[in-house]
Amino acid sequence: MSKAILKVDRLAKTFSKPFTGRKVQAVKGVSFEVSEGEVFGFLGPNGAGKTTTIKMLTGLIRATSGSATLFDEAIPSPRAMERVGFLPENPYVYPYLSPREFVTLCGRLSGMRGNLDAKVERILERVGMGHAMDRAVRALSKGMLQRVGLAAALVHGPELLILDEPMSGLDPMGRKEVRDIIVEEAKAGRTVFFSTHILGDVETLCDRVCILRRGEVVVEGVLRELLDTGAHWSEVTLTDVKPEVRESILALGVQAHEMAGAWILDVEGDAKIREVLQKALAGGANVDAVTPKRETLEAIFVRKAV
Repeated sequence: MSKAILKVDRLAKTFSKPFTGRKVQAVKGVSFEVSEGEVFGFLGPNGAGKTTTIKMLTGLIRATSGSATLFDEAIPSPRAMERVGFLPENPYVYPYLSPREFVTLCGRLSGMRGNLDAKVERILERVGMGHAMDRAVRALSKGMLQRVGLAAALVHGPELLILDEPMSGLDPMGRKEVRDIIVEEAKAGRTVFFSTHILGDVETLCDRVCILRRGEVVVEGVLRELLDTGAHWSEVTLTDVKPEVRESILALGVQAHEMAGAWILDVEGDAKIREVLQKALAGGANVDAVTPKRETLEAIFVRKAV
């Protein structure tokens, strides 16, 4: 079993509203672990506490209670952060620098020595900024700034990548390139922790997920196991269904609705599918399709987080 490099135990954060002093609990006792070499998805609707949690993990703000360790170092830990590449949700890139200068600066701050020109150029090419590496940052689009921020997170070859909404502001091609980078980093044995609203990317990339709702963990576990609920559903599409056949099928307890002249049934279990098909064929109905369905991350997210 892989070693846990990030351990979070009942981490909580309470803010005080200015002027009124009213307390707002943004994160409420969050606990989870991230293992070495895995891609971990950190999900939740707006205001769920994702960014606040990430800021605590990276030492940008202090937790009100609870604890967390990174590479067995108590957070906040400058020594542990030397092994981390961090991309905030809205990266700030000094507008008077070029991407080449900014990424070089970030490499120096991460402890890199010697001539970094070749390394910086390779990283900027990798994130799709090779054509604009000497352009003034103030002239870059939001998506291009996101790419520069990602290059700064990658330049020192971190063991752990913490990415807060890495797809933000990117076009479809940019999203694909970031997905490819995450896959490449995972194949190289590095660990990736990222938050996102794009659930399709999570299903494609992640080994494990954690979903927050109002500052609390509502789902956490291996993605494959969460999607394999053990229930087997199929969508059965029928046409030319006589009224008496409909009644006999509905008596089996299936859900049905009409769409574009067809009768669509949601049927659970192989045995019930056979019963539905037998009644449909015996009654002269046409079976247009039987489509297996599976649990989706979107369905879990809607049930648990919204």
